[in-house]
Amino acid sequence: MNRKDFIRLASASATAVVTNPLETIISEPAPVFSSNKNFELKILATNWGFNGTTDEFCAAAKKEGYDGIEVWWPGDKKGQDELFAALKKHSLELGILLGGWQTDWKEHLDTFKKVTGDAARNTSQSLLYINCHSGRDHFSFEQNKLFIEHTAAVSKETGVLICHETHRGRIMFAAHVTRQYMEKYPGLKLTFDVSHWCNVHESLLDDQQETLKMALERTEHVHARIGHAEGPQVNDPRAPEWQTTVKKHLEWWDAIAERKKKNGERMTILTEFGPADYMPTLPYTRQPLADQWAINVYMMKLLRERYSK
Repeated sequence: MNRKDFIRLASASATAVVTNPLETIISEPAPVFSSNKNFELKILATNWGFNGTTDEFCAAAKKEGYDGIEVWWPGDKKGQDELFAALKKHSLELGILLGGWQTDWKEHLDTFKKVTGDAARNTSQSLLYINCHSGRDHFSFEQNKLFIEHTAAVSKETGVLICHETHRGRIMFAAHVTRQYMEKYPGLKLTFDVSHWCNVHESLLDDQQETLKMALERTEHVHARIGHAEGPQVNDPRAPEWQTTVKKHLEWWDAIAERKKKNGERMTILTEFGPADYMPTLPYTRQPLADQWAINVYMMKLLRERYSK
């Protein structure tokens, strides 16, 4: 087969996946959860990979049935004004994502402090949470702990829930490392994006059950992406070959939902399947193997059905 025929055949195969998605592979009924009338479920959309304005993104999220959006904190007043106007227009709630990027830890911490303070103190509407891409994996424990101590102080001052994401390249990049911070800081709140840990530890974490249990008990926000032993994102969670992996993620999220439902608390979830190159692509054309937006909407509907009952 020549290259031209290969590309044509591969592109047709990818289109078939997108236009004829499989039904949910989770055929058995969801677990029976505790019941508390004060429980709230908020599912948010990501603008990662969305090509359009903030207003267009909010309109699309509202149309699909999302409760709100999670976006990076705008660094200028114009961007903030546009964000708040779109949220108000489309009646959506807000979660903020923020972090630094500098290699030098002091410069990084200064930036982190500034954006955290700005986001917590200068929003024109109430925040569901702030989610932090905190520090870096190559900073020392003593350096990284300053990020956690800062957010604890800001959260106490403002009343805003601030969580630290289990994300590659950041403080909480690995389960065993995160455990050290959980043991040091009992009040530490996590954004649980377990897809990163599956990738980092090249497993579904069966050998770290105690640490997982600790993390699930500290989780206040969930990033609902399906990772696997060789990557942070399966190509399509609807595909039957990922059934075992999807079920394992649902088990983890179910444990969080059970605690939230029992205690009558709010549970926030971001559907966060990403675009290329998080989304695997075909060679030469870089055509995504599946429709990112459709997958996130699928995940939103699956999780709303599972946890709203």
